[in-house]
Amino acid sequence: MKRILEITEDGSHTLYLPEMDEHFHSVHGAIQESVHVFINNGLKRCQQPEIHLLEVGFGTGLNALLSFLNRQDKIIHYYSLEKYPLTEAEFCQLNYAQNYSHEVQALFRNMHQSPWEQPTTIAPGFELTKLNCDLRTVDLSELPAFDLVYFDAFAPGKQPDMWTDAIFQKISLQCKPGAIITTYCAKGDIRRSLQKNGFAMQRLPGPPGKREMLYGEKDL
Repeated sequence: MKRILEITEDGSHTLYLPEMDEHFHSVHGAIQESVHVFINNGLKRCQQPEIHLLEVGFGTGLNALLSFLNRQDKIIHYYSLEKYPLTEAEFCQLNYAQNYSHEVQALFRNMHQSPWEQPTTIAPGFELTKLNCDLRTVDLSELPAFDLVYFDAFAPGKQPDMWTDAIFQKISLQCKPGAIITTYCAKGDIRRSLQKNGFAMQRLPGPPGKREMLYGEKDL
């Protein structure tokens, strides 16, 4: 699958898939989108001191890097699903860590280079487990119950089978009561599907270039 490196409006990289006519992130700014949707309205809202986090779509590793940088004193067990991992040539071009220390740049490379299917301690208090799998077929019940979900699949119009009742039921069954789910998508049918599968949903202001996003908490 061909992936083309592009610069978004905030200066951070994204990848473009010609085959799907789809970007990995908002062209208005990859970093600012991820910070708004997943960090400010996900990680920072989760009050658990020890968080089991599920990410749908490891992709460029941006959400994982930002979660590490914003973890404060939280302990994070980060589980990320990815069917089509980037090559080393691709992830080495990404500029997300370039304005940070050499240690952070090395840590970002380690996130990509760490082995699949096994937990890796990236730094004290941050454990990454990457799973090379398809969400539609993977058995999530083998993983711990989750406190936080980053739902970052490609848009429903491009990948509709990732936004179904069956998918949200699978995720809901593996979430603790009170668990948070956050996504850039704000479509009404997605909100209703998440509600039907046990999440109290609300629309929040979206990142630059997008009016709204969705945020939900698993029913107690």
